This record gives sequence, C-alpha cells and structure tokens, in this order.
Amino acid sequence: MTEPIRVVQPDDLTDADPTPGMRRQQAVDVDGLWAGVVHTDPGSTSGWHHHGAHETSLYVVAGAMRLEFGPGGASVADAAPGDFVHVPAHAVHRESNPGDERASAIIARAGTGAPTINVDGPDDR
Repeated sequence: MTEPIRVVQPDDLTDADPTPGMRRQQAVDVDGLWAGVVHTDPGSTSGWHHHGAHETSLYVVAGAMRLEFGPGGASVADAAPGDFVHVPAHAVHRESNPGDERASAIIARAGTGAPTINVDGPDDR
C-alpha cells in the first residue's frame, strides 16, 4: 500500500539544513525528494554552500534573490517574484537579498545524500 496523501500546513514546517544568513524550513523529505521554503532577510548574505547530488529548483515568491557562483564567486544571477531558478548539483553558491523586504522562495530538490553542504568559499567542495 502506498503512503496516504498529506497536506503540510505552515505551522507544520520544521527548521532544516542550516546555512548562516538564511532560514530553510522543510515540508517534505522522502526518498529522492526534499521540498520546503527559504527566507532571507533584507541585506543578508548566506554562507557558501552546495547541495551535493541534488538538483535544486527554486520559485521566488517574494522579495529579491541574488545568487553568486562560479570561480571566485564572480558570476551572479538575480531573481524576482515569479522567477524559477535552477541550481545544478554540486554548484557552490551563496544567496543574498539585495532588496528591502524579506525574500521567500519555494524549494524542491531531487537527489540523494545530504541536501546541504556548507563550505568555506566559492572554490571549495
């Protein structure tokens, strides 16, 4: 028998996968899929991290999201409400909120292993 369908309400979210400078909350963690939300306060910048073997998709709900990545962290991708962002597996990056309101995004990750690995800098693995 398969698992029943369930609804995860906002009060049911749990803090998960800590990275300095952002707050992730988990909604779903099943074999091969992790889903939740992330919030970044205005002016905040997260620590450098990657998502191991997980492919990550974000949907920006509110605020501004900036991702720095690539050699030396020199590449930048900016996203706004309504944008989807794809972060490939093993891509070291950090997120910031250059705006003046809290940024929120919905996260879905497909893969196995630890969903977040914090590192010291953009060129670390």
